[in-house]
Amino acid sequence: MADIVERALASEACLLPAEVAAEIVYVLIKVYGVERGVVADTLSAFLEMKNVNVSDGEVLRVGFRMFSETTLDFVDCLLVGYANIHGWRVLTFDKKLKKHLP
Repeated sequence: MADIVERALASEACLLPAEVAAEIVYVLIKVYGVERGVVADTLSAFLEMKNVNVSDGEVLRVGFRMFSETTLDFVDCLLVGYANIHGWRVLTFDKKLKKHLP
């Protein structure tokens, strides 16, 4: 599978929606046991590739940074990104998440 992805990234334009990023993070952490910081750094670098288009790059950048610096789930980190970048009001009962919201 890695060879297929490598060829696609070398020759095609690719789209990375936040929903797909969340799935990638989940699989890398839960299935492959990759450390949070490594996941965040690698996917942050992936965002900077010339042929990678991102649906909401700044939100993902905030999400990856939060993910590497906290113990929040990645989806919670995205919510922090949406709140900070777009001013979204996030309603949650999650006390840990509330601490990071504006």
